[in-house]
Amino acid sequence: MPTPPPAVTVAWATFHRTWSVTRRAYPWSYFVGTLMLGVFTVGLAHLGLEAIGGGRVAASFAAATGTADYLGYITVGAAAFMFTTHGILWVAKALIQEQREGTLGALLVTPPGRLPYLAGFTAFAYTAIALEVTVLVACARVLGVRLESTGPPDALLAVLALGVAVFGMSAVLSAVMIIAGEAHITQNTLFFAIALLSGFTFPRQDLPAVLRWAGELVPTTAAMDVVRGAFTTGAGVSPGRLAAALGLGLAYAVAGLRWLPLAERHAMQRSY
Repeated sequence: MPTPPPAVTVAWATFHRTWSVTRRAYPWSYFVGTLMLGVFTVGLAHLGLEAIGGGRVAASFAAATGTADYLGYITVGAAAFMFTTHGILWVAKALIQEQREGTLGALLVTPPGRLPYLAGFTAFAYTAIALEVTVLVACARVLGVRLESTGPPDALLAVLALGVAVFGMSAVLSAVMIIAGEAHITQNTLFFAIALLSGFTFPRQDLPAVLRWAGELVPTTAAMDVVRGAFTTGAGVSPGRLAAALGLGLAYAVAGLRWLPLAERHAMQRSY
């Protein structure tokens, strides 16, 4: 049996270690807490639609979003936002967690680069998030939400676009966290910004023009257009928006991976 490349071995070892530790010591209260944000978002949307909208949406909403299925629109947005925030939480905080535990120095002297290490964390994070999104969609089905994609290829491309966008942003944020020596303020500021600019639960047409332009600099904005086309509007995947999401996500990933060695050097100098 051929020996796998070292990068694959590192990625698999990181995935296996993180999965084993999490499975044995994972607080289920944290799982419930992270899931509640999406569940409450869908639940409050259902309550507002019935109590305020009388079960109907305004024509302006349907024109702006391409669908009159308000609950489906909110569910897809809540699931994508959960995917984004939790993916960034797991991947971007991987190295700063090593720093907090005092193992960053040992990690830095190992031969493999950061990409295999972060790839292993990403594989774990996306596996865990898939379970959370599955539970969220199941809760939404109880409220009558029925999500349909424009086909398996479009669904896979939508998940790929969002996954690449999230990984790219995580790589950059990881470097920022290490330099700052802080995680909570940094990540929460980012979450607020992307929730506003990328239009997870509201049409971006409602934003001022300057914010719409700013949103185009964030990979998740184009990725959300791909996700909407595949799961919400029925329009399918736009090649232009798919290329924008993948291009920006990869550009962020390259920038973050090139920046990480400088950030790690800064962190080690600060610790002495």
